[in-house]
Amino acid sequence: MERRKALGLIAATGAAASFTAVPSFAAEGDRAASAVGQGKATGGYTFALDKNVKRTAVRFKNRYGIEVAADLYVPKNAKGKLPALVVSGPFGAVKEQSSGLYANEFARRGYVTVAFDPSFTGESGGTVRDVASPDIYTEDYSAAVDFLGLYKLVDRERIGAQAVCGLSGMALTAAAADSRIKAVATASMYDMSRSMSRGHEDYYTREQRQKVVDHLSRQRWIDAENGAYARLSHEVPFDDNGNVAPTHRVLPKTLPADADPITAIFFDYYRTDRGYHPRSINSTTAFTGTTPMPFFAFPLTTNIDMLAPRKALLVAGADAHSRYYSEDIQAKTPDNIDLVIVPGADHVDLYDRKDLIPFDRLDEFFTKNLA
Repeated sequence: MERRKALGLIAATGAAASFTAVPSFAAEGDRAASAVGQGKATGGYTFALDKNVKRTAVRFKNRYGIEVAADLYVPKNAKGKLPALVVSGPFGAVKEQSSGLYANEFARRGYVTVAFDPSFTGESGGTVRDVASPDIYTEDYSAAVDFLGLYKLVDRERIGAQAVCGLSGMALTAAAADSRIKAVATASMYDMSRSMSRGHEDYYTREQRQKVVDHLSRQRWIDAENGAYARLSHEVPFDDNGNVAPTHRVLPKTLPADADPITAIFFDYYRTDRGYHPRSINSTTAFTGTTPMPFFAFPLTTNIDMLAPRKALLVAGADAHSRYYSEDIQAKTPDNIDLVIVPGADHVDLYDRKDLIPFDRLDEFFTKNLA
């Protein structure tokens, strides 16, 4: 099976599992994380809080009035005004997963950081649950900058953004429109507008794109008639007959023995002890079925040229199926966007594999560009 088609078929089958079922969350609080470099996870987080970092739950509102839930990470020995980073992602994850791990690590290195749940997800507000918006998710980054810029230990002229996976496109888009964000780094970047509207590596034909639009339009009628929002694939797959074949989960409850490699790496993070969280869409359910609509209508990173002269650093695994997103963005503005390829790393490795994530390089980048 081609990798690009496999991406659209995640959760499409229910064959015999080769992984055991996810443990109950109550039993997870003291579980040992399986990723190399992670410590013992506690309190519902998928990583251990560094002993020199203080974590505090915080809330702030974006300009649409939606309350955003976040965790603030501060070095315990903090003095004076410090540089700060806004962190979020992956798409469909929560702050207790990868974004929190990044925030914790940067705080250990002397930054004030905030990891947030995008609107409508996790513990953040929004009446309809588990819906996504390219606009509002982008706004959440700027709202987090508002919060950090008012915090007593932050130098508001030294605020950057770190994104993981599907929130990377929003972080770059936010920075292009909000010059308060002085530098941006991404890991395993996805452009969710491109992904949803064109498929992996742009494999959708014009006919297939129309079929996806028609599917979303029909789903609008179904949701309106039912007075509820169905959960369906946000990256719409096709069956062997060329028809749309959405599923009701991002990932299967159990992994089929013949699962494609991409499904397997996502499953290994979201559906096992390594990265499971009950509030994570990717761990437990799916986005609302009409979520792709605005991603068809509003492309991300359109004005990426406005980021200059500020800098961005894109990190991608050499073996990542998503590598081309970073390469394509870097090619658009090579003078102010650098690309780091991590040998031996796949897409999901950069969620939590601290032996592979180039934190020293990221720290060097932010130290220089938040000076």
